[in-house]
Amino acid sequence: MSGATTTAVAPEPVSPIRKSLGNISEGRTEPDLKPVAGAYFAEIPIKAISPNPRQPREVFDEGALEELAASIKEVGLLQPVVVRPVGKDSYELIMGERRWRASQLAELDVIPAIVRETAEDKLLLDALIENLQREQLNAIEEAAAYRQLLDDFGATHEQLATRVGRSRAHVTNTLRLLNLPPRIQKRVAAGVLTAGHARALLTMDDPAAQERLADRIVAELLSVRAVEEIVAVGDVSAAPAPSEPRAPRAKPAEDPSLRQLADRLSDHFETRVKVDFGRRKGRIVVEFATIDDLERIIATMSPEALRSEE
Repeated sequence: MSGATTTAVAPEPVSPIRKSLGNISEGRTEPDLKPVAGAYFAEIPIKAISPNPRQPREVFDEGALEELAASIKEVGLLQPVVVRPVGKDSYELIMGERRWRASQLAELDVIPAIVRETAEDKLLLDALIENLQREQLNAIEEAAAYRQLLDDFGATHEQLATRVGRSRAHVTNTLRLLNLPPRIQKRVAAGVLTAGHARALLTMDDPAAQERLADRIVAELLSVRAVEEIVAVGDVSAAPAPSEPRAPRAKPAEDPSLRQLADRLSDHFETRVKVDFGRRKGRIVVEFATIDDLERIIATMSPEALRSEE
């Protein structure tokens, strides 16, 4: 295709351990690209790529995008996006919208991409599963993604829970958030109301009463427990029972370098990764959806390469 430049570069000799694990510590997050049927690597003009219109994620953290854009300006986009051709010199994103948006902020003209022939239903499934596993979706976006998977693929709640690595109760309770009035859903999506507030409101049958109580939550900064007490009384205007004052716990400031490292690890392993560092020790949490997904992550660490170094 004239709009994309395919490349084949011979890699420099490098030790297996450095190749599989050292890339991450140096800020390089690209996995080894292996031949895949129906897919190839290309440098594609960023303007030739359009987002997936059925992408469930609607809100992107502007601060995180700007941080990623700054990193891209410094070292380039190291993790390719995944696209599919939709016409002559035109492509649609399958995975990597956050990287694509950050590359636009970094004013890149072309970006690395894996071009893959994908059926429409497989495209949607890939995008939904990627976002559920990797991105910090708000509760409403997560519920909307679950609803799409149920409606478009005919899955049951049990099958869906297994596919995305969540409990059946979590999937069912999250889906119930879509029963709230649109105005309340928007507040949950914006972070004005928490998912806990929303679940408490769901125990009320009257949408008008739900909205009145939602207004009180915002105006009076009510806790989830206070909302549950008001709902139990059955009177939206009732005052919550007084509780013993508690000294607020100091929340440790988030280290930007740890956040960037978590983003790099997330891109490398293609799943959500959390990095925490306490007073004495740190912790890395790598999420996976299924046993197959776990095996994929372990394969990314290249245990064969590690054994060859012994």
